[in-house]
Amino acid sequence: MKKEPLLLTIDLGTSFIKASIYDADSHALVSASEPVKSACPAPGTFVQNAGDIFQSVISCVKKVVSQTENARARIEAISFTGQMSGFMGVDAEWNDITTWSCSMDTRYMPYANRQLERYAREFLEICGTNAPQMAPKYEWFRTDFPDEAKKIVKYVMISGYVIGRMGDVPIEEATIDRSYTQWTGLADIKNGVWSDVLCDAVGVDRKYLPTIVAGNHIGGTLAPSVAEMTGLRSGIPLVVGAGDKVAGCLGAAVVTPGDAIFEASTYGAISVCVDEYRVDNLAKRYDIVPSAIDGLYYALNFIIGSGMSLDWFIKMSDADFRDMDEKVAGLQPGCDGLMALGHFGGSAMPLDGDLKGLWMGFDWSHKKEHFYRALLEAYSYDFKLTMDRIEALYPEYTVDRVSMIGGGAKSSVWGQMNADVMNKSYLRLNRDDVAMWGAAILAGNAIGLFPDIKKTALENVSVKESYHPDKKMHERFKPYVALYDRYLKDFSPYFKELRSITM
Repeated sequence: MKKEPLLLTIDLGTSFIKASIYDADSHALVSASEPVKSACPAPGTFVQNAGDIFQSVISCVKKVVSQTENARARIEAISFTGQMSGFMGVDAEWNDITTWSCSMDTRYMPYANRQLERYAREFLEICGTNAPQMAPKYEWFRTDFPDEAKKIVKYVMISGYVIGRMGDVPIEEATIDRSYTQWTGLADIKNGVWSDVLCDAVGVDRKYLPTIVAGNHIGGTLAPSVAEMTGLRSGIPLVVGAGDKVAGCLGAAVVTPGDAIFEASTYGAISVCVDEYRVDNLAKRYDIVPSAIDGLYYALNFIIGSGMSLDWFIKMSDADFRDMDEKVAGLQPGCDGLMALGHFGGSAMPLDGDLKGLWMGFDWSHKKEHFYRALLEAYSYDFKLTMDRIEALYPEYTVDRVSMIGGGAKSSVWGQMNADVMNKSYLRLNRDDVAMWGAAILAGNAIGLFPDIKKTALENVSVKESYHPDKKMHERFKPYVALYDRYLKDFSPYFKELRSITM
């Protein structure tokens, strides 16, 4: 008698590769992670060799397969999630030409600024983005590395590269899920095609771009050589999946217009599910990202490396998160006159690569916990400004509840802070694996295991803990939110000048 089918999901993260094996009841039977090498040889340079990423994938898959009974026979599909914005060029044999350049690699910013001066409205209205990645990085690489650029046959996302390598896929059959297309700056996301207007403006020949597909598309099957390396059987369908933000929304059952979610992770983000494409041409506070469900989108804002910044502070101050959380709980809003800007990697929405980190107003009375809480408050203020714009442009939705996921969701202090700043209830979910589970739902749908992805999502998540807003605290936070908004605008020229005299 054949045992129940299993699904393998792979998360292609910035710092780690993760893999999990799920049963049909949404349980992760086994999980593993593998670090990813990266290099920061100069300010603004962050590179990862795609070959190293692929080897981490293989090692991670081997770990979970070796710990799962009869995995070779039971795993019916493999799906992918992970980083959503970046750039990578490969040759006809999938060899890495450019390295994987994610959004933390800011060498492209002069090209992005020039393109945005000319095409900012087109990027936002056609592709849904304030922060195009592939479009300016294509011009940057073609200009600064012309010899290497001549070797490139396709420009792909890291997920497309891994699928190509794992499936030994012909390069002309390279794919990209539509949830990844929005940050390329080259797609018409309402129609799910590459935009002639944007591609012509940037000078990209469409032959260099992968085919746009849905998240449940089977992009290849596991090649015999990779099957042998991992302990799996060849021919397992490789399901394209979705970017981590979109897969996370699916796994958290944020699948009905008006649903909202806050992801407290490496790239902290807030998203609201919407059923109509409306861009923020005024404040440029959010992007529009295609959902894994046809006809839906997410109005989404992320902060580059917010979770990494919090982790950096904990390490630099020789502290730990639990102890810091306890100390922060005893502080009042405004941190006794201390405020922060937490855009260590610049701002994505609106795009401003000159913004960096800053604390202001401190004196001898302030301790480590004041500086840490100021960062938490800064991120809460930033997402409050985004939510204000989303609600202004989608007045038909009453957003009074926000699901909360990610490592930061374990902090009751931050959960309550967000509830008070936003004046909305924050709901900590029972799942810490929503992106992985979301990818598994798409895999199961691709092979007929989950016929209705929305129904499957809704049936497999629940609320673990709730934080409700304190009206008095909300009023206390209001002037800080307004001041933070002014600081973002007023300090940008100073960061720019500092960078210019430092270079």
